[in-house]
Amino acid sequence: MDLPAHRPDLVARYTAAGWWSPETVSERVRAWASERAVEPAYRWPGDEGWCQLSWSGYDAAADRIAGALADLGLLRGARVLVFLPDGGAVHAAFLACERAGVVAVGVGWRAGRQELHHLLERSGASAAVAALATPLGAPDELDLPVARVVLDDLDDADGWAAGAPPVGPTIEPIGVDELWLLNSTSGTTGLPKCVMQTQNRWRYFHHKAVEFGELDPADSWMSVVPAPFGFGLWTAHVTPTLLGLPCVVMPRFDAAAVAEAIERWRVTVLCSVSSQFAMLLDAAGDRDLSSLRVLFTGGEAISSARARAFEQRCGCTVLNFYGSNETGLLSGTRVDDPVERRLTTGGRVVPEMQVRLFDADTGARLVGDVGRGVPACCGPATALGYWDDDEANAELVDSDGWMRMGDVVTIDPDGWLRVVGRTSDIIIRGGKNISAARVEDEVASHEAVALAAAVAVPDPRLGERVGVFVELAADPTVLGLAELREHLGGRGVSREWWPEHLWVLDELPRSSGGKVAKGELRDRAARLVAEPGVDGV
Repeated sequence: MDLPAHRPDLVARYTAAGWWSPETVSERVRAWASERAVEPAYRWPGDEGWCQLSWSGYDAAADRIAGALADLGLLRGARVLVFLPDGGAVHAAFLACERAGVVAVGVGWRAGRQELHHLLERSGASAAVAALATPLGAPDELDLPVARVVLDDLDDADGWAAGAPPVGPTIEPIGVDELWLLNSTSGTTGLPKCVMQTQNRWRYFHHKAVEFGELDPADSWMSVVPAPFGFGLWTAHVTPTLLGLPCVVMPRFDAAAVAEAIERWRVTVLCSVSSQFAMLLDAAGDRDLSSLRVLFTGGEAISSARARAFEQRCGCTVLNFYGSNETGLLSGTRVDDPVERRLTTGGRVVPEMQVRLFDADTGARLVGDVGRGVPACCGPATALGYWDDDEANAELVDSDGWMRMGDVVTIDPDGWLRVVGRTSDIIIRGGKNISAARVEDEVASHEAVALAAAVAVPDPRLGERVGVFVELAADPTVLGLAELREHLGGRGVSREWWPEHLWVLDELPRSSGGKVAKGELRDRAARLVAEPGVDGV
């Protein structure tokens, strides 16, 4: 592979253009701690009201955690699992890893035990930063055979930021173009892969957000996207920090609580996946959301009708980026784009991302990169690929360094991009990619199941939900959804993977080649959920 961060000429060019910078997020926090010591960096709802972490507290908390990591004697570049809910602590932990010269491995707070252990093994992590209480139990109950730094009261920001020991200069901090953080992506098969992140790719994304959204230093920020994932990294860890804005985050998404927070803190910029803002629209009631100026969304297709309704309800502008955790953005919409284009496309392709278009069947590059095909890109937003996975990297990146998407899109002569299909078998539930193949493997582990086929089921709130069609074994011949979900929970499968619709068939339909006819099942699922009173068992 020959990706941008590997090439000194591209590093120099991107830096000269202002897209990349030698300044780290940690250095920017140090500056704000000096200039805006008592001003809030993060706010989040706790058990007894709203919690706040100031810029000086953020800086001190990161030093405290970095000191604890240094005491473990980790080598530079060692991987450290970070298993914390969204709040000030998770961002302090990411910052601490950077300062301690180690690589953070972000674990989603809703991860199941199986996914947690997979990420531990896949990343080769030798330590963990975890909460005293997690959804999977206390740290001692997680069966993590690594050294641990445990944070107790996550709502007491002053408490765990106080008395921070100085960080010794023995290990060089992580630089802006180095491997900085690993996060998971579902892909289309198997358990999650680990995407290799650098800070500068997200700094570039930050510049595009400032440009497209006409962001202002007076903005008040809110991100309800989980911090470890790509969308969450730039919207909760990078952009508000670079701008010095107070950022509201939520340990657990609750649409009514989000509406209350927007009203309370007069939020002007909200970042969410499409299903979240659709739920917010339903739950807002009589809350005053008029402070909202811009909504950044992505991660899944947006409903133009819901986006229009949201704009009318709040008086804001909905902006959409198209890309992935691996590629960053390929295209995006701007506040001054025509409303019809802004709400029905992924925006115009971004020139410096050098978007190419390839025929989905032959693989040939389309003339002028216009028409219908599979997009690929190479530019300042791309990741370093997958950690320790040559096979997956060979599928992701071609020999010339172009990183491929898993969608079929159209690009018109003016550069407007629309997603029209997929080349991969994934379900996008609330902005999170779920491998249909992996769901099938887990469902098939139930003794009653002979064959399973997982499909995306259309849903007005989450975009898609997980539906499963099964053929049963000869004995027993009955299986209910509750029983299946209980079985998956016992296996430690992440809740997002659990089927929400189950249909039992005598025989799954087959294509002429003998494979399960997934297209037919997707159409059938859509018809079934659209019929009043008809659903899975």
